[in-house]
Amino acid sequence: MSAFAVKGTAEEARALPRGPVRGLPWTVLRLHRAALVVWVTFLLAAVGTLVWEVEVIADSVRERIASCGENGGLCRLTTLVDYSGTISWASTLVYYSFFAVAAFAGGALIGRELENGTAQLAWTQSVSPTRWLAAKLAVPAVLLVLGGTVFVLVFRWAWAANRDLMGDDWTFNDVFAARGPALVAYGLCGLAVGALAGVVLRRSLPALGISCVVMYLLNHNLEKHRVDLWPTVASGGSTVGGLPDDVWQVGDGSFHTQSHYWPMHLVETGIVLGVAGLATAAAFGLLRRRTA
Repeated sequence: MSAFAVKGTAEEARALPRGPVRGLPWTVLRLHRAALVVWVTFLLAAVGTLVWEVEVIADSVRERIASCGENGGLCRLTTLVDYSGTISWASTLVYYSFFAVAAFAGGALIGRELENGTAQLAWTQSVSPTRWLAAKLAVPAVLLVLGGTVFVLVFRWAWAANRDLMGDDWTFNDVFAARGPALVAYGLCGLAVGALAGVVLRRSLPALGISCVVMYLLNHNLEKHRVDLWPTVASGGSTVGGLPDDVWQVGDGSFHTQSHYWPMHLVETGIVLGVAGLATAAAFGLLRRRTA
């Protein structure tokens, strides 16, 4: 074992609960306080960006558009893209943060402690493997739900606040997820998949890699088949020049209207949460068998 691993093991051992099992959540927070700081800072930056764009930048954007003149089409387009693009980037970064969650769960939260023996040490101090894993998952799950919910609420407000400055972009992958609970569901799924990878592999780096690959495949396929999650509306004829700008056209003769957003979104959310539940159950079941 390397000197770094020995040092890490000693530090984590000192942080293990000396008293009742109810001290486990505080132990998790202490061991992973750096990740907590990064997560909170990241969310505050994303939320702050949205608030800044809506409350401070929006009026100046309208002034810039007004100064473009009647023939300033490119000027107006560039200005609108700058405004809406910043809001979109905030949603993109928070949405795809589930990759970081999966990497953290597989690598640092579970895989590393099984690899260097810290978990086994905890199990000898009146902490059962099941309680250990429950605490490991419960604390970050609560933080993901709270932080994700705050971001979704702020993003929905920012997306709707200045519709004259935003495009009809409800079909974009990041906007589609960030306007509802799917964003939180992906974070929880990343946590569960990472935990399962850590329990299965018991090594931090392989668990990190596998959990990210699994989340990529899940997300990629759901985004690819998102249009199939709810029945489309038939156009009843030629669609050339006959559909409004805010529909999601599928092929040549079908489309989704904005009224389909919530059914599609909730179906996807349910699928992702189902995967998260299965991964969580598998992680607990495998841990019980290995430590029985």
